[in-house]
Amino acid sequence: MAFLESFLSQCTEIAASIAPKEIFVGIIGFSWATFLWDEYLSYRQRCVVLNNRLVPPELRGVIDRETFDKARAYAIDKGKFTLAESIYSQILGTGVMVYGGLPWLWDAAGSAVTAVGLTPDGNEVLQTIAFLTICNSITCVLNLPWSAYFTFKIEQKHGFNKQTSGFFIKDKMKKLALTEVISAPVVSGLVYIIKAGGDYFFFYLWLFTTGVFMFLMTVYPDLIAPLFDKYEPLPEGDLKTRIEDLAARINFPLTKLYVVEGSKRSAHSNAYFYGFFKNKRIVLYDTLLQDYTPLNKDDTADDQQPLKKKTGCNTAEVVAVLGHELGHWKLNHVLKGIIISQVNLFMIFSVFGALYKYQPLYRAFGFKSEPALIGLVIVMQYVFAPYHELVSFLMNMFSRHNEYQADEFAVELGFQEELQSALVKLNKDNLGFPVHDPLYSAWHHSHPPILQRLHALKAHTKKTE
Repeated sequence: MAFLESFLSQCTEIAASIAPKEIFVGIIGFSWATFLWDEYLSYRQRCVVLNNRLVPPELRGVIDRETFDKARAYAIDKGKFTLAESIYSQILGTGVMVYGGLPWLWDAAGSAVTAVGLTPDGNEVLQTIAFLTICNSITCVLNLPWSAYFTFKIEQKHGFNKQTSGFFIKDKMKKLALTEVISAPVVSGLVYIIKAGGDYFFFYLWLFTTGVFMFLMTVYPDLIAPLFDKYEPLPEGDLKTRIEDLAARINFPLTKLYVVEGSKRSAHSNAYFYGFFKNKRIVLYDTLLQDYTPLNKDDTADDQQPLKKKTGCNTAEVVAVLGHELGHWKLNHVLKGIIISQVNLFMIFSVFGALYKYQPLYRAFGFKSEPALIGLVIVMQYVFAPYHELVSFLMNMFSRHNEYQADEFAVELGFQEELQSALVKLNKDNLGFPVHDPLYSAWHHSHPPILQRLHALKAHTKKTE
């Protein structure tokens, strides 16, 4: 505790030497520096996409020219969209800070509390909930045109979107409502702990957020996810038998196997596992399974549809993909990630504990009072922005390392050929452009690009032979 107190005291001393204007200019300056850096990296990647018009030699005979051209066109369209959206977001974010958007929204939340006959000064929890409700609603409205354009223009153009406009709007409304329902009690707890927790409130804050995190991880698959997609048990058959055999082989405590109706939303595919201790479950997207009729598809309509190329993976390839995913469990990658994130969160809360009462931080953003949630947002989102950039880069490195290890685990299970085939198929199905700028990839990618993964698979296979 002595070390922690000394560290927090140093943070307070450093902060006390900086004026509000200097704080604000520094935050704005770093925000634009980060934006320009990201745009530079994106520019490098766009140049790679534009200049590579031929299938890489390593993938010739694996990816046909038509698929490569489609992937290139998809990457070009996404690059243009991302550029426009990022410029918009940066200008909007800067405008909100420069013109006092946050204090205005906070005052508007206070007016809303007053309108129901209460006094904001004595009801910070209610004002905080009103503030979040207003912010979430405005954010949803502002993001809706961008999300709709990407879904119904870009994803539709390249064959991925499966949503109707009604489904899209309903989905957005459900997400907004669910966000409000979950955030209200959580934020109430946060504000109460900050106000009543004493000098070491940051420790209780960390315990509370850790508990909320574990609780949501537990209930999300069974109570929240089914609100958006349909889950059904994987039917009896060869695939289920082979997955159960794989789980038994590595002592994975599998209790249930589900297929999720991802095809109603998108043609993109995925697979994951979840659960604590001896209650693990595996979820497969129906778009991952080559010989599976989507849950939302009427079999009688098959004759009315034109024949399309088969997508997804065959049984052996799906088992290989799960061999990779279960490798993350066997090698404790998920546990390590949780521990790192919790240590990181504790450190951030500790610094917040030192800066919570530092008035110039609030004045820098135009606040005359010191709302608990506002202080937390300023510290986590703005003060720690440089730190977050560094940690994000390091975590991407850590994640890529884990992906290589999980690939090696699948190879050691005997799935080298099936995994390689599955990776190529999934990359083709998702129109992943196979060539990347090294600097862009190192900074942004949590998974190694397809070419690097294939090279690593071959190299590891030779070592084990």
